[in-house]
Amino acid sequence: MIVTRTVPTPVGPLALLARDGILIAAGFTADPSDMFVRLSPQLQAEGMRMGELPEAAQAVADYLDGKLEALDTIPVSQPGTPTRQRLYEALRAVPAGTTVRYAELARNAGLPPTAARAAGSACAQNLIAPFVPCHRVLPAAGGYGGYYYGPPVKQWLLNHEARLINV
Repeated sequence: MIVTRTVPTPVGPLALLARDGILIAAGFTADPSDMFVRLSPQLQAEGMRMGELPEAAQAVADYLDGKLEALDTIPVSQPGTPTRQRLYEALRAVPAGTTVRYAELARNAGLPPTAARAAGSACAQNLIAPFVPCHRVLPAAGGYGGYYYGPPVKQWLLNHEARLINV
Protein backbone atom coordinates (compact mmCIF):
# COMPACT_ATOMS: atom_id res chain seq x y z
CA MET A 1 0.00 0.00 0.00
CA ILE A 2 1.25 3.48 -0.89
CA VAL A 3 0.99 5.82 2.11
CA THR A 4 0.49 9.53 1.45
CA ARG A 5 0.64 12.73 3.39
CA THR A 6 0.54 16.36 2.37
CA VAL A 7 2.57 18.96 4.27
CA PRO A 8 2.40 22.75 3.96
CA THR A 9 5.32 24.77 2.58
CA PRO A 10 5.66 28.48 1.74
CA VAL A 11 5.29 27.63 -1.96
CA GLY A 12 2.24 25.41 -1.55
CA PRO A 13 1.42 21.92 -0.35
CA LEU A 14 3.96 19.14 -0.81
CA ALA A 15 2.52 15.66 -1.36
CA LEU A 16 4.63 12.78 -0.03
CA LEU A 17 4.14 9.15 -1.10
CA ALA A 18 5.99 6.23 0.47
CA ARG A 19 6.07 2.46 0.26
CA ASP A 20 7.52 0.40 3.08
CA GLY A 21 9.06 3.53 4.62
CA ILE A 22 10.83 4.60 1.44
CA LEU A 23 9.78 7.78 -0.36
CA ILE A 24 8.75 6.96 -3.92
CA ALA A 25 7.19 10.28 -4.93
CA ALA A 26 6.98 13.84 -3.72
CA GLY A 27 5.76 16.94 -5.44
CA PHE A 28 4.30 20.37 -4.94
CA THR A 29 0.60 19.59 -5.18
CA ALA A 30 -2.30 19.49 -2.73
CA ASP A 31 -3.58 16.26 -4.23
CA PRO A 32 -1.37 13.16 -3.73
CA SER A 33 -3.20 11.44 -6.59
CA ASP A 34 -1.40 13.88 -8.94
CA MET A 35 1.79 12.05 -7.95
CA PHE A 36 0.17 8.63 -7.65
CA VAL A 37 -0.78 8.59 -11.35
CA ARG A 38 2.89 9.14 -12.26
CA LEU A 39 3.87 5.86 -10.55
CA SER A 40 4.23 2.58 -12.40
CA PRO A 41 1.08 0.48 -12.90
CA GLN A 42 2.54 -2.10 -10.48
CA LEU A 43 2.77 0.47 -7.70
CA GLN A 44 -0.63 1.94 -8.52
CA ALA A 45 -2.12 -1.54 -8.17
CA GLU A 46 -1.16 -1.48 -4.48
CA GLY A 47 -3.58 1.36 -3.82
CA MET A 48 -3.15 4.53 -1.81
CA ARG A 49 -4.16 5.62 1.69
CA MET A 50 -3.52 8.64 3.89
CA GLY A 51 -0.97 8.17 6.66
CA GLU A 52 1.55 9.97 8.82
CA LEU A 53 5.02 9.58 7.23
CA PRO A 54 6.60 11.28 10.25
CA GLU A 55 10.23 11.07 9.11
CA ALA A 56 9.64 12.62 5.70
CA ALA A 57 7.28 15.27 7.11
CA GLN A 58 9.83 16.17 9.79
CA ALA A 59 12.58 16.37 7.18
CA VAL A 60 10.50 18.89 5.23
CA ALA A 61 9.86 20.94 8.40
CA ASP A 62 13.58 20.84 9.24
CA TYR A 63 14.54 21.88 5.69
CA LEU A 64 12.15 24.81 5.88
CA ASP A 65 13.58 25.73 9.30
CA GLY A 66 17.08 25.93 7.85
CA LYS A 67 18.48 22.41 8.24
CA LEU A 68 19.02 22.08 4.51
CA GLU A 69 20.61 18.62 4.72
CA ALA A 70 17.46 17.16 6.30
CA LEU A 71 15.98 16.03 2.97
CA ASP A 72 19.15 14.03 2.26
CA THR A 73 18.46 11.71 5.21
CA ILE A 74 15.24 10.28 3.77
CA PRO A 75 15.60 7.07 1.74
CA VAL A 76 14.18 7.35 -1.77
CA SER A 77 13.55 5.00 -4.65
CA GLN A 78 12.35 5.62 -8.17
CA PRO A 79 12.53 3.67 -11.40
CA GLY A 80 15.15 4.14 -14.04
CA THR A 81 17.98 2.62 -16.00
CA PRO A 82 21.41 2.31 -14.37
CA THR A 83 22.40 5.57 -16.08
CA ARG A 84 19.29 7.31 -14.77
CA GLN A 85 20.03 6.00 -11.26
CA ARG A 86 23.56 7.42 -11.45
CA LEU A 87 22.10 10.78 -12.45
CA TYR A 88 19.68 10.69 -9.50
CA GLU A 89 22.57 9.85 -7.15
CA ALA A 90 24.57 12.75 -8.61
CA LEU A 91 21.57 15.03 -8.07
CA ARG A 92 21.34 14.05 -4.42
CA ALA A 93 25.05 14.86 -4.06
CA VAL A 94 24.61 18.48 -5.20
CA PRO A 95 24.91 20.44 -1.93
CA ALA A 96 22.10 22.74 -0.87
CA GLY A 97 22.82 26.33 -1.77
CA THR A 98 24.76 25.40 -4.90
CA THR A 99 23.76 24.76 -8.48
CA VAL A 100 25.18 22.81 -11.40
CA ARG A 101 24.62 22.88 -15.14
CA TYR A 102 23.25 19.85 -16.95
CA ALA A 103 26.64 18.97 -18.47
CA GLU A 104 28.23 19.15 -15.01
CA LEU A 105 25.53 16.87 -13.60
CA ALA A 106 26.29 14.40 -16.40
CA ARG A 107 30.03 14.51 -15.57
CA ASN A 108 29.27 14.04 -11.86
CA ALA A 109 27.34 10.90 -12.78
CA GLY A 110 30.33 9.52 -14.69
CA LEU A 111 28.95 10.42 -18.11
CA PRO A 112 30.48 12.64 -20.78
CA PRO A 113 29.40 16.29 -20.73
CA THR A 114 27.63 15.61 -24.02
CA ALA A 115 25.09 13.64 -21.95
CA ALA A 116 23.60 16.93 -20.77
CA ARG A 117 20.37 16.01 -22.54
CA ALA A 118 20.16 12.75 -20.53
CA ALA A 119 20.69 14.79 -17.37
CA GLY A 120 17.86 17.09 -18.38
CA SER A 121 15.61 14.12 -19.03
CA ALA A 122 16.38 12.69 -15.60
CA CYS A 123 15.42 16.00 -14.02
CA ALA A 124 12.20 16.19 -16.03
CA GLN A 125 11.21 12.65 -14.98
CA ASN A 126 12.24 13.03 -11.33
CA LEU A 127 9.36 11.84 -9.13
CA ILE A 128 10.80 12.88 -5.76
CA ALA A 129 11.24 16.65 -5.69
CA PRO A 130 12.76 18.30 -3.70
CA PHE A 131 14.33 15.23 -2.00
CA VAL A 132 16.08 14.50 -5.30
CA PRO A 133 16.92 18.16 -5.87
CA CYS A 134 16.50 18.75 -9.58
CA HIS A 135 15.80 22.39 -8.69
CA ARG A 136 19.58 22.77 -8.24
CA VAL A 137 20.26 22.25 -11.96
CA LEU A 138 20.29 25.28 -14.23
CA PRO A 139 20.61 25.61 -17.99
CA ALA A 140 23.95 26.72 -19.45
CA ALA A 141 22.19 29.55 -21.28
CA GLY A 142 21.27 31.15 -17.97
CA GLY A 143 18.03 31.70 -16.10
CA TYR A 144 16.17 29.13 -14.06
CA GLY A 145 15.05 26.88 -16.89
CA GLY A 146 12.04 24.64 -16.55
CA TYR A 147 10.71 22.95 -13.46
CA TYR A 148 7.80 20.52 -13.27
CA TYR A 149 6.14 22.62 -10.53
CA GLY A 150 6.89 25.94 -12.22
CA PRO A 151 9.83 28.33 -12.23
CA PRO A 152 8.51 30.32 -9.20
CA VAL A 153 8.76 27.18 -7.01
CA LYS A 154 12.27 26.45 -8.31
CA GLN A 155 13.29 30.06 -7.69
CA TRP A 156 11.88 29.98 -4.15
CA LEU A 157 13.77 26.76 -3.31
CA LEU A 158 17.05 28.15 -4.65
CA ASN A 159 16.57 31.47 -2.84
CA HIS A 160 15.66 29.67 0.41
CA GLU A 161 18.87 27.64 0.24
CA ALA A 162 21.09 30.53 -0.82
CA ARG A 163 19.71 32.78 1.92
CA LEU A 164 20.56 30.19 4.57
CA ILE A 165 23.98 29.28 3.16
CA ASN A 166 25.00 32.93 2.93
CA VAL A 167 23.99 33.82 6.51
